[in-house]
Amino acid sequence: MTAPESKYSIKDLESLTGIKSHTIRIWEKRYGLLTPQRTDTNIRHYSNEELRKLLNVSFLVQHGFKISHIAEMPDVDLGEKVKSLNVGSGDSNSFIDTLILGLIDLNEMVIQKTLLNATVKHGFEKTITEIIFPFLHRIGTMWQTGSINPAQEHFISNIIRQKLLAATDGIDTPVDSRLPKTVLFLPDNEMHEFGLLFYNYALRKRGFPVVYLGQAVPTSDLVRIIEITKADVLLGLLTYSINTQETYNTIQHFAKSFHGKILLGNRGNDKLPKGKNIYHFTSLEDVLSLL
Repeated sequence: MTAPESKYSIKDLESLTGIKSHTIRIWEKRYGLLTPQRTDTNIRHYSNEELRKLLNVSFLVQHGFKISHIAEMPDVDLGEKVKSLNVGSGDSNSFIDTLILGLIDLNEMVIQKTLLNATVKHGFEKTITEIIFPFLHRIGTMWQTGSINPAQEHFISNIIRQKLLAATDGIDTPVDSRLPKTVLFLPDNEMHEFGLLFYNYALRKRGFPVVYLGQAVPTSDLVRIIEITKADVLLGLLTYSINTQETYNTIQHFAKSFHGKILLGNRGNDKLPKGKNIYHFTSLEDVLSLL
């Protein structure tokens, strides 16, 4: 199954491959490596096929091949050379590049094999933190700008979600009632569940009692939720660009009457609700130290 054709800017290619824009331009001019189309205003844009080729080139360059030699290879030989080097079985960047290739073509076999190889090499938890999350970060701006087709977004989202759910379902660690009971939630309008699913997995794996509420929980209901669950900790992930000031105000007001800890995560954003029992985190290590 082939993905609907996308158009990528040179900045998109830089984000997805890690190759600087000026280097791409030099390779185009010197070696004719890519042949971009141009808009009426003379702005370059690139196809799925050219992105695929550049990812293969990036992989070979990382493995010591000279660009002058790579540029002479027919596209078929280029792809075969990458396969012969067992792409996706090496470092994190190789796995990420392979996931992007699978995403371009909506190739589930490539995605599944890559995730399996990564899990065997790194373990499930490191596969999530060192490969899947950086992969999602790398393509995140593409989703926002429309460079990646919505079909591709749904395709990869469902695969990753299934992996997280299956891994969580397979946990056999007994619950340790001595550990703080933790409620996990996403606030109003927040639907990006991957991060919360990961924390759900990681805490359950370590024996924490967890109440998982999931997406779009009305923040005005937090008081009642804590009363019902008798939780010690509330853990939420917020995206500042989505959540309203009302959400922040509700959490800050709730924090004044809640005697436990409130852990709030947001990738590198310091514009989060504040309070004496509100703690900010950016990683699993942060969460575990706070708990």
